Amino acid sequence: ANEPPTAAAEHERILREIESTDTNCIGPTLRSVYDGQEHGLFMEKLDGRIRNHDREIEKMCNHHFQGFVDSITELLKVRGEAQKLKSQVIETNRRLQDDGKELISSMEELKQCRMQQRNIATTIDKLTHCLPVLEMYSKLQEQMRAKRYYPALRTLEQLEHTCLPRAGQYRFCSIMADNIPKLRIHIRDEAMTQLRDFLESIRKHSDKIGETAIKQPRALMGRRTRKEAMVAAGTESDGQGGSPVSEQDSGILDVEDEEEDDEVPGAQDLVDFSPVYRCLHIYTVLGLRDVFENYYRKQRRKQARLVLQPHSNMHETLEGYRRYFNQIVGFFVVEDHILHTTRGLVNRAYVEELWELALSKTIAALRTHSSYCDDPDLILDLKNLIVIFADTLQGYGFPVSQLFDMLLEMREQYGEILLKRWNITFRQVLDQDNYSPIPVASEQEYRHYTSQFPLQDPELDKLPFPKKLPFSEFVPKVYCQIKEFIYACLKYSEDLHLSSTEVDDMIRKSTNLLLTRTLSHCLQYAIKKKNVGLAELVQAIINTTHLEQSCHYLEEFISNITNVPPDTVNATKLYGTSTFKDARHAAEAEIYTNLNAKIDQFLQLADYDWIAAVQGGGALTPSDYLIDLIAFLKSTFSVFTNLPGKVAQTACMSACKHISTSLLQLLLDSEVRQISMGALQQLDTDVRECESFARAGPVAGFQGDTLLLAFSDLRQLLDLFTQWDWSTYLADYGRPTCKYLRVNPHTALALLEKMRETGRKNNVFAQFRKTDRDRQKLIDTVLKQLRNLIAQHHA
Repeated sequence: ANEPPTAAAEHERILREIESTDTNCIGPTLRSVYDGQEHGLFMEKLDGRIRNHDREIEKMCNHHFQGFVDSITELLKVRGEAQKLKSQVIETNRRLQDDGKELISSMEELKQCRMQQRNIATTIDKLTHCLPVLEMYSKLQEQMRAKRYYPALRTLEQLEHTCLPRAGQYRFCSIMADNIPKLRIHIRDEAMTQLRDFLESIRKHSDKIGETAIKQPRALMGRRTRKEAMVAAGTESDGQGGSPVSEQDSGILDVEDEEEDDEVPGAQDLVDFSPVYRCLHIYTVLGLRDVFENYYRKQRRKQARLVLQPHSNMHETLEGYRRYFNQIVGFFVVEDHILHTTRGLVNRAYVEELWELALSKTIAALRTHSSYCDDPDLILDLKNLIVIFADTLQGYGFPVSQLFDMLLEMREQYGEILLKRWNITFRQVLDQDNYSPIPVASEQEYRHYTSQFPLQDPELDKLPFPKKLPFSEFVPKVYCQIKEFIYACLKYSEDLHLSSTEVDDMIRKSTNLLLTRTLSHCLQYAIKKKNVGLAELVQAIINTTHLEQSCHYLEEFISNITNVPPDTVNATKLYGTSTFKDARHAAEAEIYTNLNAKIDQFLQLADYDWIAAVQGGGALTPSDYLIDLIAFLKSTFSVFTNLPGKVAQTACMSACKHISTSLLQLLLDSEVRQISMGALQQLDTDVRECESFARAGPVAGFQGDTLLLAFSDLRQLLDLFTQWDWSTYLADYGRPTCKYLRVNPHTALALLEKMRETGRKNNVFAQFRKTDRDRQKLIDTVLKQLRNLIAQHHA
């Protein structure tokens, strides 16, 4: 059957596709055949195509058949030759195998040899890396045994970071690596132990360190600069970039270096600081520098508090103070050295903080303990110690102005202690004095006393020997003691960095205290104590007069030792003149008091018969007690010739007034209730004796009858009664020209009443019996008039 053209074209395409396509991919093509309706036609087409291909194959075979036959023939020939070749190869292989056995044996030997060489090379290489580890570890062990911990730490660091990584993974390396942290801890602990030993050592020896620092000169800056340069050089030359100083030269105690210089050993030369440096370097390498710095500072602060705590009995001896100062100086000398030889272990702020603490506690301790002291020599020695202490620390750069301020405070205490000592001295001088002019038998003796006291008396110089100095022993002794006091004040002022003007002012103020307080009290005590006689008081006045005149010599003496002229502006003046004037006035007052007391003793012997009858005829004689009193006064006033004129005159006037007043008090005594005219006549006689004494001028210098005025009150009263001149008194009372101007009407009234009582009870006027009644009336009249007079003037 004929197929449509379209189907034939499609079948042709499918056949070409089958021929040109891989058999694995013809599935879709065949499916398209079976999907169509002409697969029968396609099968016929396919069979035709197969037959065509078979005819072509047959033609191809026919064409190449002769060549194939020829090839087979050639192949058969080759097989024979191949058999021969195989036999020859087998023979050759046999001979080769026989000959190769020896070579193989040699090659095995060579292989073993090469393997051994390789193993040896590997071993050598490993040993090359392991031996440094072992050597380094051996070195580490040796350094640990020798306690050279800082180099050991550097060795440990090199072992860990360089040698062990190169060595590889070996068991002994693992053991070493595991042991490294333990070794570090051991080194750290050992270094800390050495530091603790060092801190304990400097705590125990700070006394010796301070003593050496105080003794040595302050010129330490050269040495310090040189040592710092050496430290810096050590840092630069350290090949490992480690510590500033090596294990051997880390200490300060370097004798060979010391011998090169002719210098006084410094306090730091007593201490080996290498433990500090080692521990600092070790902790720095371990990355624990902050821990170390904090620990060091904390421990030193604790030690500072211990050093600054004084012993409770420090004030008892100078050695106690010296030990206290030595310990403080030793502490800060160590800190100053650490400050200048380490980099940041301590800084300036830390040292200054410690110094502020030390300064406050030291000053407080000194104030407390010095207050217990009552020995000026110990205070002076203490002051010198403090000055040396301050100068020493100032040489190390510490501010010490507060110490000198405290010394000025102590000067007040020193002055008070001096005043107490001189108070005892002055009292001893005054108690031991005989209050008699000093007898001088020769020129040598005279020069001896005038060298002690500036006596200027040309008249006395002209007198021949033997002669007497006007004053007693206490004058030159007191004058010399005042000079000794001034010297004692000057000693304290030395080395306090004060100007001459300040020293002069301090000495003058202290001397003024000595004069106005101490010496003044001693003089007052000597003058006012019991059993001081008039002669002693007279001599005390003469003595104080000479001491008063010597005050300007004391002014010159102070100016000479301070080199400050006395006329300097604002210069303090000595108050000696007023002191001796006050003492002299006290002695004068005491003379008046004692003289009156003596007069009172005589007056106590007065034994008047107050109701005695009027004596007829002969003149009355003065009372015995009064005669003795006048004799005493004459003898006493003869001693007053050496006194200043006014003193003697005042004493004489005071004595006369006291006698007059005392006699008047006898009349007015309330226990004396009756007084007769005879008693008044006896009293009048005694007063006349007193007036005679006054008129004789027992003391020179009174003008006219001035001394008689002391008895004028009593004289006018007695005249009024003995002369019975009442009409004149009553008529002229109140007038300036009154004859009885000094008679007080109250006194007259009291005395007149006593006379009236006598007339009533004892019949005093019995001898005038004829006029007795008139007399009594007259007395009553006068009494009445006196009362009226008193009433008028009172109103």
